[in-house]
Amino acid sequence: MAIESPVRIPALDYEKEMKRWSQVFKILSEDGPKIEHSPRQLVWRKNKTTLWYYAAEEKKYSTPLFFVYSLLNKPYILDISPETSVIAGLTKRGYDVYLLDWGTPGYEDSDISFDTYILDYLEKGVKRALRHSGEEEISVVGYCLGGTIASIFASITDLPIKNLIVATVPIDFSTGIGPEKWLEGMKNGQFEIDRLVDVYGTIPADYIYYGMKSLAPIYVSPYVGLMSRAHDSKYVERWRRMDKWLNDATPFTGAALKQMFNELYKENKLVKGELVIGGKKADLSKIDCPFFAVSSANDSLIAESQSLPIMDLVSSEDKTYKLVEAGHVSLALSGMFAPLVDEWLASRSTKVEDKTN
Repeated sequence: MAIESPVRIPALDYEKEMKRWSQVFKILSEDGPKIEHSPRQLVWRKNKTTLWYYAAEEKKYSTPLFFVYSLLNKPYILDISPETSVIAGLTKRGYDVYLLDWGTPGYEDSDISFDTYILDYLEKGVKRALRHSGEEEISVVGYCLGGTIASIFASITDLPIKNLIVATVPIDFSTGIGPEKWLEGMKNGQFEIDRLVDVYGTIPADYIYYGMKSLAPIYVSPYVGLMSRAHDSKYVERWRRMDKWLNDATPFTGAALKQMFNELYKENKLVKGELVIGGKKADLSKIDCPFFAVSSANDSLIAESQSLPIMDLVSSEDKTYKLVEAGHVSLALSGMFAPLVDEWLASRSTKVEDKTN
């Protein structure tokens, strides 16, 4: 006896599918888009690291912003297109912005550790920005692992940090996104990184890219989106910029990778208050400036459970936590991060008019 199914499957439109796949192939075979930065000025350089200055279009706040980005990827995600640029969004809102670009380390940089990055590069970069701006205080913004580094820095420095903002930041490394067996292997010592580092010195960019790709669907899901929206020119333009950035990983110095793997992932020293940088204990309770943490609800790289503990660890009386509907990359790529920062920061920054009165 034949049974009629109530579900009707539409006939496949072969012509439409051929056009769609042809467009997808065309997009994937094209050269990556050219990234044009917002107007900027080089104000300081040390080894491969550079400090860039982006002047406010019409300065409203005398307190400048200092951006710290991850060591794993390149910071141009913060200034990837005129329409969605985080940095341009803030300069248009009246802030002077500084961005520390860690650069691309080579084999000769294999002994650069977190101690070196934080004390010899970040701290000196902030000093240079303060001198360049002529201001007495500065607001620091850290994104992803840059937020971890910025938090460690804020906990040990004597420099005048007026406000600290972190976004999609890993703090508690006892949890995370990735295969459970991998995470267990890292914690119990079954999976270790020291031998790889001893062989390569500085880990090649391809190893970093494929390592991240194996852990996070953020490197796979964009292709699903492209196949369904290849006809949307605005979406495709954003997709091409994000794809270029995702594939543009940065080599990682061996000394820093050993610290991150052993002291953060394996031993979770930052949350425990046991991490020592330059002879100083990185105690997050020493952070008492106004503090703002942002997490992305759809983040496929940093779980909210990795970020949230920082709210209990910092001592700031003025502290705010916000969970937004975004992904790890789309928070920066969608244009929403700049207005989010401005909304919180405007009342906590010194206004030019107040300073001149």
